[in-house]
Amino acid sequence: MGYRVAVAGASGYAGGELLRLLAAHPDLDVTAATAHDNAGQPLGAVHPQLRTLAHLVLADTVPQAVAGADLVFLALPHGASGTFAPQLPPGVKIVDLGADHRLTDAGAYERYYGGAHPGAWTYGLPELPEQRTKIADSAQVANTGCYAVAIALAVAPLIAAGVVERDDLVAVAASGTSGAGRAVKANLLASEVMGDLSPYKVGSHQHVPEILQCTGATTLSFTPVLAPMPRGILASVAARPARSVTLDEVREVLVAAYGAEPFVHVLLPGEQPHTAAVAGSNCAHLQVATDLSSGRVVVLSAIDNLGKGAAGQAVQNANLMLGLPETAGLAVDGIAP
Repeated sequence: MGYRVAVAGASGYAGGELLRLLAAHPDLDVTAATAHDNAGQPLGAVHPQLRTLAHLVLADTVPQAVAGADLVFLALPHGASGTFAPQLPPGVKIVDLGADHRLTDAGAYERYYGGAHPGAWTYGLPELPEQRTKIADSAQVANTGCYAVAIALAVAPLIAAGVVERDDLVAVAASGTSGAGRAVKANLLASEVMGDLSPYKVGSHQHVPEILQCTGATTLSFTPVLAPMPRGILASVAARPARSVTLDEVREVLVAAYGAEPFVHVLLPGEQPHTAAVAGSNCAHLQVATDLSSGRVVVLSAIDNLGKGAAGQAVQNANLMLGLPETAGLAVDGIAP
């Protein structure tokens, strides 16, 4: 028997992906999973792909349902974790996949999310400097937002090294529809999404203050785009060079930052990130270029929004919190086609 873990909010896409990873994890045993509307149903009826956990009955999302777990994953709607977490027993470790505890700035939280700030937890992106140790020493960790993962991994080392300016960041990122959740919405119907690309929340996306916080940037112009695919994020991040720099020098900064990282890969020259290449994995693929017209540094980043952008990242954080190998239960290789 390994550590006992529970998933609160297991009926959504992130919850389902989390359970898929946990089912194959060598050191974690799923003891409970909860839902709201689907409470009382067997897990197999909600996530038919999860055959090894199909017998598990979804409980109501109440603190008693996850009692006895060594670690609880919160895959709840926005605003729910802030009220649910304080009701859990003292000492239980928590990884929150939601946004409630990511921001340290209460004012930014209120502007982008509304409502009172529930308080900041340790930020759950292990690849940031010194963050791995902080996560390992924490009992409460706020998982990184999906767009924030893709963009932060692309530029945080460049900003820290003084290679690019921190006050003029521009990002465009396309995401699969699973990033919008599993609730039925007219704009997410197949007939609406297929054959179409559509921007949304331009200039006001809730991940903007999180990206600024974790990269050290001071301004960000961000355009998120809904893409006709179920999962994946491809981000293009452009920044003004802080000094005269060659493409090889930019690449060297990224390679130095991620050369020992198991899940972040700077691709060889000539290769480009693809969302299909990271599907089902906990990896980020990066490539760098310089724009001949503007002189800007451009970093391309691909992740699986349900993997490195959500469930995979959560398991990575849980491994660190429990003293397990960081890579346990997580795939480096993607699936294709």
